[in-house]
Amino acid sequence: MSYDVRFWDIRERPDRRKPYMVRWTVSRREKSESFMTFGLADSRRSKLITAARDGQPFDDQTGLPASELRAIRQRTTWYDLAHEYIDLRWDRTPGTTRRTLADAFATITPALVGPGVTYPEPRVLRRALYSWAFNKNAWAQEPTEEWRKALDWMKRNSLPVSALAETEVLRRALDALCRKLDGKTAAAKTALRKRAAFNEVLNTAVEKGYFGESPLSRIRWNAPAVNEKVDPAAVPNPAQVTRLLAGVAQQPGRGPHLEAFFGCMYYAAMRPAEVIHLRLAQCHLPKTGWGLLNLSGGVVMAGKEWTDDGAVYEVHSLKRRAETATRPVPVPPQFVRILRAHIERFGVAPDGRLFRNQVGNYVDAAAYGTTWARARRSVLTRMELAAGLAKRPYDLRHAGISFWLYSGVDPAECARRAGQSIEVLFRHYAKFLDGVREQANRLIEQSMQEWDRISQGAPSAE
Repeated sequence: MSYDVRFWDIRERPDRRKPYMVRWTVSRREKSESFMTFGLADSRRSKLITAARDGQPFDDQTGLPASELRAIRQRTTWYDLAHEYIDLRWDRTPGTTRRTLADAFATITPALVGPGVTYPEPRVLRRALYSWAFNKNAWAQEPTEEWRKALDWMKRNSLPVSALAETEVLRRALDALCRKLDGKTAAAKTALRKRAAFNEVLNTAVEKGYFGESPLSRIRWNAPAVNEKVDPAAVPNPAQVTRLLAGVAQQPGRGPHLEAFFGCMYYAAMRPAEVIHLRLAQCHLPKTGWGLLNLSGGVVMAGKEWTDDGAVYEVHSLKRRAETATRPVPVPPQFVRILRAHIERFGVAPDGRLFRNQVGNYVDAAAYGTTWARARRSVLTRMELAAGLAKRPYDLRHAGISFWLYSGVDPAECARRAGQSIEVLFRHYAKFLDGVREQANRLIEQSMQEWDRISQGAPSAE
């Protein structure tokens, strides 16, 4: 807040829909509001000048006098704030993130009402919030009557933003993040992801002057524990991977086409989205020796309700990398031969993609998941199935990285090839790194013994 306020004369811009502009500065930051008529502009300017003469400080972010800012804070609800946040962020947010934010706010918002207040049809309310209130693409159409009633109820009962400064209210919202709609406990990663979205909106509230700092910074909350370590029991060894890939190739229909698809996840430790995106131009596949895959992005399913063009899929840059970033990954000769055979047998899509469905579109996760499940049942033993070995296709990526570590590849190089930070590598693959340390200890010990022999055999200096 500042008392350094200066006012300018009303500015007229005849070419604008609202031609009369009121201008003033707060701490030398220029502020303005536009009006249809000179009378409205003059009235607004007079109110601002009166507030300054009465000794009110002005907010240097919004430019408003303290009395107006207090009134706005009392009127603005959590629902209003979250809705505005979606509006402001939408255009610079990919479809998958839009969907994640909507899911988070649809979980939090029903909890931010008065104590004991609940909507009689919670599933209808959640669907209205998720599919309309927090989906900007849906705003062009009016909500259904059922949704409109639920949203009207939400607008009437949503707590004011100022109430979020209360510890009890915050804990109610955080507890809601840990539960599903049916009351069961939500996955730990899901709860943490939703908490991050909640915190982003509260940070926006700080920027708007509602709080001096995020209310979450003052509350102690035990986040759900997340086990990020890879379970060795689920990671197949090279012999088991060979069996699994052969089992995929033997599956009817799409099986032979997906053998190399799953091979990419193991031999190059690629994420499924990166495999779906892989094009011939990214592949260096010599007749002999090692090849190279120069990865440049991934394809994810966002859902047509969440994309600007109505497409189901979106092409993203490499995970946590700049848009133009690439990641070269060497691949061994045996996999080069698999990829060359795949290209010779199936060709490539018109845009160069190595993998596609029967009509040439992106490979669907549900489809390749079904093929993987059938291949597991056909080649794994009962004990292996019971242990959950390679239960998910993603376990092939874990298997590839763990085999690199087992082979003695430097962890930093493993992290680079896998497209993750060294910190993430150590956090996920701690048990496999133990073997790397033991191998490193043996090599160091061998070198020390060798130097001891050299020193003992050297003639003494006289």
